[in-house]
Amino acid sequence: MTKKAYFSPLKNQNQNESMSLKNNYVAIMAGGIGSRFWPESRNDHPKQFLDILGTGKSLIQWTYERFANICPKENIFIITNEIYIPTLKEQLPELTDRNILSEPSRKNTAPCTAYIAHKLMALNPDANIIMSPADHLIFDERKFERDIIDALDFVSKNNVLVTLGIKPTRPDTGYGYIQYDTTKKNENFYQVRTFTEKPSQELAETFVRSGDFLWNAGIFVWNVKTIIQEMTKYLPEMNDVFSQVKSYNTADEHHDIENVYPQCTNISIDYGIMEKAKNVHVIPSYFGWCDLGTWNSAYDNSEKDYLGNAVYGKNVMIVDASQCMVKAPDNKLVVLQGLENFIVVDTEDVLLICERNREQQIKDYVAEVKRNKGDKFL
Repeated sequence: MTKKAYFSPLKNQNQNESMSLKNNYVAIMAGGIGSRFWPESRNDHPKQFLDILGTGKSLIQWTYERFANICPKENIFIITNEIYIPTLKEQLPELTDRNILSEPSRKNTAPCTAYIAHKLMALNPDANIIMSPADHLIFDERKFERDIIDALDFVSKNNVLVTLGIKPTRPDTGYGYIQYDTTKKNENFYQVRTFTEKPSQELAETFVRSGDFLWNAGIFVWNVKTIIQEMTKYLPEMNDVFSQVKSYNTADEHHDIENVYPQCTNISIDYGIMEKAKNVHVIPSYFGWCDLGTWNSAYDNSEKDYLGNAVYGKNVMIVDASQCMVKAPDNKLVVLQGLENFIVVDTEDVLLICERNREQQIKDYVAEVKRNKGDKFL
């Protein structure tokens, strides 16, 4: 992935515009373990810290740089598990401790959303928040910026929750889908009708044919008061947990968060809020998006040889193999013969050979490894 230089439209906007730059914040969610990228992604070094596509930067480094064009760096917060903080600081040395939110345990995306919302409410009650995963690819960053800027402006003036939806290019069963009302439009934003998590192949094909469904990119934008209002309605117990904390933005915050986090249920913000709220809007987006969540998505975004193989490794030899995703250490010789449409990932202690059309089962393989071998290979 080649990063191009350009001028940020937000940095050049008129100072008299109603949206204030200092009110815009980003929360990058970077606490997942990326099990579908096993065995490259491990518990102690998950995919957000990996250079999956050989670009010279990890996914979280790309994500951080992308949002640094949209708001001040001091307004970029990263939410991650406490065990990843040393790696995070190594990859993003400019981050201050103030901008790292440490999760004591993995509780999905609703608790970390509640955490940053209450923290920012204490810091700036006018805050507009972008919630973003750490592992997405964005190819047209100027278009992405324009959509995000529009969304920030929209939520600053309206009591709404905004999500970015991607026009589907295929009936992919690995993504969630958003159905929107094409007749209810406010500027470039449409009223959301339904959310559907990872449908069957038949249902995905129906969604794509209908023309009123988008992929759920998992990138959300809202004002801090609006999201807390919705949490009060739909996740009242979780909202109360974080309302109890009185030490936000002080030296005692981490200690108090460690005490209250175990009280949170494990639930996604999609299921907990977005699927229930009545004021959700979507902006159909076209900025070259990819949720780099699987080896197939890495394959799709990789350069390939004349036989359609995506190869990472200096000593990989291909003999009559095609349409394969191959990743191996540079110091290891790998000879591949006779395979078609396979994922081959070789690490120091694990070799994975899996049909590409069965990659969604890698999470099951990881669970089976844990049951039979413990955490040694995870």
